[in-house]
Amino acid sequence: MMKASAHTMEGGRRLRLCHGPIDLIVDADLSADRRDAAYGALFRRFSVILDELCAELPLLRSSDPRQWRRIGGPVARRMVRAVLPHARAGHFITPMAAVAGAVADEMRDRLLCSYEGQRIMVNNGGDIALHLAGEACCTIGMVPGLEHRLAGRIVLRAADGIGGIATSGWRGRSHSLGIADAVTVLAASAAAADAAATLIANAVDLPGHPAIRRVPACELSPDSDLGARPVTTGVGELSPADISQALARGRVLAIRMQEQGLIVAAALLLAGEVRIAGGRHWQARVMADGGDSLPEHEPGYEGEYERGRAHG
Repeated sequence: MMKASAHTMEGGRRLRLCHGPIDLIVDADLSADRRDAAYGALFRRFSVILDELCAELPLLRSSDPRQWRRIGGPVARRMVRAVLPHARAGHFITPMAAVAGAVADEMRDRLLCSYEGQRIMVNNGGDIALHLAGEACCTIGMVPGLEHRLAGRIVLRAADGIGGIATSGWRGRSHSLGIADAVTVLAASAAAADAAATLIANAVDLPGHPAIRRVPACELSPDSDLGARPVTTGVGELSPADISQALARGRVLAIRMQEQGLIVAAALLLAGEVRIAGGRHWQARVMADGGDSLPEHEPGYEGEYERGRAHG
């Protein structure tokens, strides 16, 4: 297996950590005299994470919570804690739905164990573990897919209590059961945001719609934890009513998660339309790329559902 690697960027302020499929960017406002030691310790922890996860991969790909009791690795346990509330609610989910966020959380917390900083961001392919203190703030961009087109942004402050941001959708790196271009979730941890974004993106859907193309996940990735479940591979032209209906399905689930304390807020994007879940406070805080507030919801579809990336 390829060895873990590390190199600094921007004069040493940022650290890039790579190992197999994991590609992290660490950005911490540590003083220069402490940064080398902090990043060195971080790399030592990072270099064994992939091996830890691979050792428990069959259990992490299981959708049976009874099997999860056998999981013991620290990052893997973070994954289980993030997905367990959703499994108990009846959703199909495996711990792999939270893997990117859990790795980012582990790296952020490892830094915080020894070094105090006002601002720490660990970006794992767009799923971000965040620490803000004092007057620190950061701007997060919402990107619906891999084409890096900015669709919206939000400024986060320490008082918001956001520890993680994650995005999921059919245009991203992972397979999705739904048709959302992107669903960006704010939560207490990146693992929690990762799991929730996966399920909300799945819920943005129009089952049986002729414009949506799907294939079994196992045909695209033979070892996918989704098995033969149909994942979205293309979305054709949708009417305004179709778009509103699909977004409403996802937004109802997002609101339910917010009311249960599983997430803080979510932004759902489809075909240029955006819906916000999390109350008018967050609806006013999430801004379109042009600077205008985004619409909170489309009247007429409330309660209809009965299941992107972000960058710093």
